[in-house]
Amino acid sequence: MSYAGGGGAAQADEGFRLAHPDVIVARIAASRARARLRFRMIFVLTWIVLVGGLAAALAESGKVDPSFIAKWGPFILQGIPVTLFVSVCSIVLAVVFALFGALGRLSRNPPVYAIATLYVSLVRGTPLIVQIIFVYLALPQFGIVLDALTGGILALSFNYGAYLTEIFRAGVEAIPRGQREAAQALGMTERSIMRRVILPQAIRIVIPAIGNDFISMTKDSALVSLVTIQEVFWRAQNAGTQSFRTFEALMIAAMVYWVMTIVFSLGQERLERRMAEGDVRL
Repeated sequence: MSYAGGGGAAQADEGFRLAHPDVIVARIAASRARARLRFRMIFVLTWIVLVGGLAAALAESGKVDPSFIAKWGPFILQGIPVTLFVSVCSIVLAVVFALFGALGRLSRNPPVYAIATLYVSLVRGTPLIVQIIFVYLALPQFGIVLDALTGGILALSFNYGAYLTEIFRAGVEAIPRGQREAAQALGMTERSIMRRVILPQAIRIVIPAIGNDFISMTKDSALVSLVTIQEVFWRAQNAGTQSFRTFEALMIAAMVYWVMTIVFSLGQERLERRMAEGDVRL
């Protein structure tokens, strides 16, 4: 009897699922939403405990001077707009370098291919700090004098452009060959195929990688402080040197870069999810 009763309950449950599929879907969605909310709450609480505990330990150690943070914190934070300006301008110019570099790396013209390959090899084979100092101090010996801001942006974009070149090249090669052949069958020229068929899809593929490089660039922009650009790290370094409170100054700078990285990472994750949803709809 118990077996029959159990089977009857199972059949009734299966009948309910078949008769009300929308209710079942809603229940599953609600269950998953509760699980995601619980995960996020635990995640946030863990961060609060860890960061709060570290902050409390630093405060109780007596090694941190709150008056220094109150006095020099606003001065260091004034470098954030400069850091963002350098990073945004550099990533935009880097994309331009990468676009031409990728086209050169894909070219069947030997001189063009050689120039693009030399660019990638030379930049990737030398440190970024050397390139920044070279642009600012070495180029004037050849009559090319750039102000600190322009030189810093040029050096950063030139460096990141080489790495993005390979990413762009991989994005172009990821497009199925059949699409190019179909465009050729319609009578489109190679230039039109690249501009109207290949590049739009390739750019969509490489956008997440561009976001990753932009996040890295916001941190590497600290290197332009060597050429006296008054961004976050330059201000923190000068404030710490003047007051002999290097730890507090660098701690403020580190927190600024960390917060910017978190914000940009969240934005990138949101962008990637929207792009993934677009791919599913397509």
